[in-house]
Amino acid sequence: MDQTQPRPVRILLGVTGGIAAYKSPDLVRRLRERGAEVQVVMTGGARRFITALTLQAVSGRPVRDALWDEAAEAAMGHIELARWADAVLVAPVTADFLAKLAHGHADDLLSTLCLATSAPLYLAPAMNQQMWANSATAANVTLLKDRGVTLLGPGEGDQACGETGPGRMLEPEQLAEQTLSRHSASRVLAGLRVVVSAGPTRERLDPVRFISNRSSGKMGYAVAQAARDAGATVVLVSGPVGIDPPSGVEFVAVESAQQMYDAVHRALAAADIYIGAAAVADYQSPAVAAQKIKKSADKMQLELVKAPDILASVTALTSGRPFVVGFAAETENVEENARAKLVRKRADMIAANRVGDGLAFDCDDNSLLVLWAGGREEIASCGKPELARRLVALIAEVRGSRKRTGAVSAVHG
Repeated sequence: MDQTQPRPVRILLGVTGGIAAYKSPDLVRRLRERGAEVQVVMTGGARRFITALTLQAVSGRPVRDALWDEAAEAAMGHIELARWADAVLVAPVTADFLAKLAHGHADDLLSTLCLATSAPLYLAPAMNQQMWANSATAANVTLLKDRGVTLLGPGEGDQACGETGPGRMLEPEQLAEQTLSRHSASRVLAGLRVVVSAGPTRERLDPVRFISNRSSGKMGYAVAQAARDAGATVVLVSGPVGIDPPSGVEFVAVESAQQMYDAVHRALAAADIYIGAAAVADYQSPAVAAQKIKKSADKMQLELVKAPDILASVTALTSGRPFVVGFAAETENVEENARAKLVRKRADMIAANRVGDGLAFDCDDNSLLVLWAGGREEIASCGKPELARRLVALIAEVRGSRKRTGAVSAVHG
């Protein structure tokens, strides 16, 4: 193969035991027509609807269908496959397999691969319309979306059971187009190093008390995952949160604003992009009491000093300055305050949102107003994983435009 040419996109196609499996050979053909390499993995149920020989013939590769294949697993074949894939597409996805993925089961080759891969996961549901509408299925879908899994469909129409409604698998041409276009769009940060800060910081007052900002870390973690899926090498610097970091990123846990400042600047070596999604405390105590402060008087005064300004310190770098994206959480005058922050902090981009009771904090959905010199874009309310993907795509677009034109942001002088 000519090493100067990019290799084909590698799609691992999972086929589960639904009647829509009869469309799988056509889906393989559509993917290969668009230049993809396709490796098919079948479940036991899928073999009842279609043969492995058929899928081998159209894919040009032996079909894998057993976790207990001694020859393949001698070299941990399921891990090798998980690493091989650029994207995993499961079509059709039955209600049973959807539930299996939502709850982390890994009792066959395909479910094990879905857990073991760091590649983007696309699911094409196919089931009876009543099964799709069931609250258990809806809960499983929500769980998977929250983890960054992308659902393609389902569509609506006539079903094999004779009913009509949502639950029909999208047509093979639609699935091939959507999978490959999303994958192509998602690799916009390939080869870049991205540093993301997330979560709150805690500024200690004494051994048991601290001041902090309200933050679940969900948005910052979603941004780190989206940047990883976009092909970047990602360093995630996080304050204390109650969620697990995404796989496939370098994770640095910190507590205070000073610790986050130090960790971010260490990670910035050779970084191309810095995304400051953390809710960093603005103030800290000049001295932490060695012992617990006892309750005594009716009133208590705290002396606070400014904490390190991480965003401003990154934009002030004179050597190796990355493309800098800040966040602005506002309770009023969102655009006015965010635009002022863009100029004041000398950032390349600001992602702003309105916060308050029932807005942004601890929520799974959010919306963003994104501002940069000469541009703005509103991203409507959606799940934070999808919101993060759209933000990362916009960051790549604006940064790429700057690189192509050699333009310098007006906020930098």
